[in-house]
Amino acid sequence: MSQNPLLRGLRPVHPGETLREDVLPAIGKPKAEIARLLGISRQTLYDILSEKQAITPGIALRVGKLCGNGPDLWMNLQTNYDLQIAKRELADELEKIPTLTDAA
Repeated sequence: MSQNPLLRGLRPVHPGETLREDVLPAIGKPKAEIARLLGISRQTLYDILSEKQAITPGIALRVGKLCGNGPDLWMNLQTNYDLQIAKRELADELEKIPTLTDAA
Protein backbone atom coordinates (compact mmCIF):
# COMPACT_ATOMS: atom_id res chain seq x y z
CA MET A 1 0.00 0.00 0.00
CA SER A 2 1.91 3.05 -1.20
CA GLN A 3 1.35 6.25 0.66
CA ASN A 4 2.07 9.88 -0.10
CA PRO A 5 5.24 10.70 1.88
CA LEU A 6 3.82 14.11 2.74
CA LEU A 7 0.92 12.45 4.55
CA ARG A 8 3.02 9.95 6.49
CA GLY A 9 2.70 10.44 10.22
CA LEU A 10 -0.55 12.41 10.05
CA ARG A 11 -3.42 11.00 12.05
CA PRO A 12 -6.36 9.56 10.11
CA VAL A 13 -9.32 11.92 9.78
CA HIS A 14 -12.75 10.48 10.51
CA PRO A 15 -15.43 11.79 8.12
CA GLY A 16 -17.39 12.92 11.18
CA GLU A 17 -14.59 15.37 11.90
CA THR A 18 -14.89 16.77 8.38
CA LEU A 19 -18.63 17.16 8.86
CA ARG A 20 -18.19 18.74 12.30
CA GLU A 21 -15.32 21.09 11.52
CA ASP A 22 -15.87 22.06 7.88
CA VAL A 23 -19.27 21.16 6.44
CA LEU A 24 -21.76 21.97 9.19
CA PRO A 25 -20.27 25.39 10.02
CA ALA A 26 -20.47 26.27 6.31
CA ILE A 27 -24.13 25.18 6.21
CA GLY A 28 -24.90 27.30 9.27
CA LYS A 29 -27.91 25.33 10.50
CA PRO A 30 -28.37 23.80 13.97
CA LYS A 31 -27.43 20.14 14.31
CA ALA A 32 -31.00 19.21 15.23
CA GLU A 33 -32.21 20.67 11.94
CA ILE A 34 -29.46 18.88 10.01
CA ALA A 35 -30.51 15.58 11.60
CA ARG A 36 -34.13 16.30 10.67
CA LEU A 37 -33.19 17.17 7.09
CA LEU A 38 -31.14 13.96 6.84
CA GLY A 39 -33.98 11.89 8.28
CA ILE A 40 -31.82 10.51 11.09
CA SER A 41 -31.95 10.85 14.85
CA ARG A 42 -29.99 13.59 16.56
CA GLN A 43 -28.13 10.85 18.46
CA THR A 44 -27.00 9.23 15.21
CA LEU A 45 -25.73 12.58 13.94
CA TYR A 46 -23.99 13.31 17.25
CA ASP A 47 -22.38 9.85 17.21
CA ILE A 48 -21.01 10.49 13.71
CA LEU A 49 -19.79 13.97 14.62
CA SER A 50 -18.09 12.64 17.76
CA GLU A 51 -16.47 9.89 15.66
CA LYS A 52 -18.24 7.10 17.53
CA GLN A 53 -20.11 5.88 14.45
CA ALA A 54 -18.96 5.29 10.89
CA ILE A 55 -20.50 6.76 7.77
CA THR A 56 -22.63 3.93 6.41
CA PRO A 57 -23.76 3.73 2.78
CA GLY A 58 -27.19 5.00 3.84
CA ILE A 59 -25.71 7.95 5.70
CA ALA A 60 -23.35 8.65 2.79
CA LEU A 61 -26.35 8.82 0.45
CA ARG A 62 -28.16 11.21 2.79
CA VAL A 63 -25.19 13.50 3.46
CA GLY A 64 -24.16 13.46 -0.19
CA LYS A 65 -27.68 14.48 -1.21
CA LEU A 66 -27.88 17.21 1.42
CA CYS A 67 -24.48 18.66 0.50
CA GLY A 68 -24.87 18.10 -3.23
CA ASN A 69 -21.56 16.24 -3.51
CA GLY A 70 -22.87 12.68 -3.74
CA PRO A 71 -22.23 9.61 -1.60
CA ASP A 72 -18.87 8.58 -3.11
CA LEU A 73 -16.93 11.31 -1.32
CA TRP A 74 -18.31 10.28 2.07
CA MET A 75 -17.80 6.55 1.46
CA ASN A 76 -14.24 7.19 0.27
CA LEU A 77 -13.48 9.27 3.37
CA GLN A 78 -14.77 6.45 5.58
CA THR A 79 -12.91 3.75 3.64
CA ASN A 80 -9.65 5.68 3.76
CA TYR A 81 -10.08 6.25 7.49
CA ASP A 82 -10.84 2.57 8.14
CA LEU A 83 -7.85 1.43 6.05
CA GLN A 84 -5.45 3.76 7.85
CA ILE A 85 -6.65 2.54 11.25
CA ALA A 86 -6.43 -1.12 10.19
CA LYS A 87 -2.98 -0.60 8.69
CA ARG A 88 -1.70 0.80 11.99
CA GLU A 89 -3.37 -1.92 14.05
CA LEU A 90 -2.11 -4.75 11.82
CA ALA A 91 1.34 -3.34 11.00
CA ASP A 92 3.28 -6.09 12.82
CA GLU A 93 1.19 -8.87 11.32
CA LEU A 94 1.31 -7.41 7.82
CA GLU A 95 5.08 -7.22 8.01
CA LYS A 96 5.20 -11.01 8.41
CA ILE A 97 3.03 -11.72 5.34
CA PRO A 98 5.02 -12.23 2.15
CA THR A 99 3.99 -10.69 -1.15
CA LEU A 100 3.70 -13.39 -3.78
CA THR A 101 4.94 -12.63 -7.27
CA ASP A 102 4.01 -14.31 -10.51
CA ALA A 103 6.39 -16.98 -11.78
CA ALA A 104 7.61 -15.81 -15.17
